[in-house]
Amino acid sequence: MPMTATKTILIVDDDVELSDGLRVVLERQGFRVIQARDGVQGKQMVYQQRPDLVILDMMMPRMGGYPVLEHFKDKADAPPIIMITANEGSRHKAYAEYLGVIDYIRKPFAMERLLEAVERGLSRGQPSPQGSDAAKDEEE
Repeated sequence: MPMTATKTILIVDDDVELSDGLRVVLERQGFRVIQARDGVQGKQMVYQQRPDLVILDMMMPRMGGYPVLEHFKDKADAPPIIMITANEGSRHKAYAEYLGVIDYIRKPFAMERLLEAVERGLSRGQPSPQGSDAAKDEEE
């Protein structure tokens, strides 16, 4: 993989074991991985490092995932964000989706599930080869 094509993923999670495990798996897939331990650090790293995608935990000390999502909502240059959480509440999922997450994954999760979400999230930044849904509907 050429260096220019390497995508950067920011993992924002206070669970060191999980975060390091995700880092190893993602690096094996060819991604550059940077890490933050809370939302304050994560927000700063989005501006400083300009990651292509963020994997964000919901519950963390200092600043959790929701204030980070609220900060980046409606910002045109915000990276795609995947939220990971141990929380089961459907209201939490609905609020995260309202705030613009591209996926909401409950812990524990299969690594394949996360990798699929990462690939989807990274491809969202690319122009769609199929064009818009409206154009597809007109063709049928």
